[in-house]
Amino acid sequence: MIIQTAPAGKARLAIMMHEHTAVSGQFARTFGNDQFEPVRPSELMVYAVSHHDAGWAEFDRDPVTDTATGLPYNLVDTPAKYITITSRGSPDFNQRHHPYCGLLSSMHSWGLYNGRYGLSNQVLIDRFSEQHRPLVQRMLDGELARQDRLKAELAKNLETAAWIAEKHLFQNYKQFQFFDLLALYFNRIHPNQRGEQTFGHVPLDAERDSSVTIRPREPGVYALSPFPFAADGAEFAFAGRLIEPGQHEAAGGWPSVLRHAPTRWENFRLVAA
Repeated sequence: MIIQTAPAGKARLAIMMHEHTAVSGQFARTFGNDQFEPVRPSELMVYAVSHHDAGWAEFDRDPVTDTATGLPYNLVDTPAKYITITSRGSPDFNQRHHPYCGLLSSMHSWGLYNGRYGLSNQVLIDRFSEQHRPLVQRMLDGELARQDRLKAELAKNLETAAWIAEKHLFQNYKQFQFFDLLALYFNRIHPNQRGEQTFGHVPLDAERDSSVTIRPREPGVYALSPFPFAADGAEFAFAGRLIEPGQHEAAGGWPSVLRHAPTRWENFRLVAA
């Protein structure tokens, strides 16, 4: 679950991971133009991006409270004994659809703990104590083994073997990370608190990357430079529910709160700078 920032004293928007991945998938569907190559294989890429956090589904329905905030744990603050289950469950889910989806999802899970394969200085494994490192490392070792198995399976077919060629695979992985990070920009930050942000390593093609900068232009409109999508002015949306610290105590738990809170939508447009 993602708990969006908010002005002091205001309710916070709780966004379930399937709502986060839904807007990530919207970005994947419309990515590409004369400058940026679109995702390929498109159907499997869109599926994997749209379900890349599917392992969170059960935990999101009944989240654990962070005693420091009185709210459900916010994404990377989730304790090791829970987040390692979700990190393994997402590739499990995607692998059942197609080995390539499982491979991309596994790379995403492994990358989050290891600086996104060197693309980011945010290293999730550094947040865990020495006590919890062995649990995390077992999960990560399992994902590397999964990746080896899935690559071996994909290599048996001429079409799918081309997808795991290193340059193409990491083009797909970097596209995947851009969709995830752009979605997090909107999901994690309240509209009144968003500023300029630059996303590095956005692939133009298998050989070349670019940096894409987003800037708020006016309420509900954000300008990107260079613009990586097919449609200038395309509209996107995601959903969540407003919650407050400690609200679960009188309501019989977070499942009841989340089930009865009205769905709140945020719509926004992306335009070329």
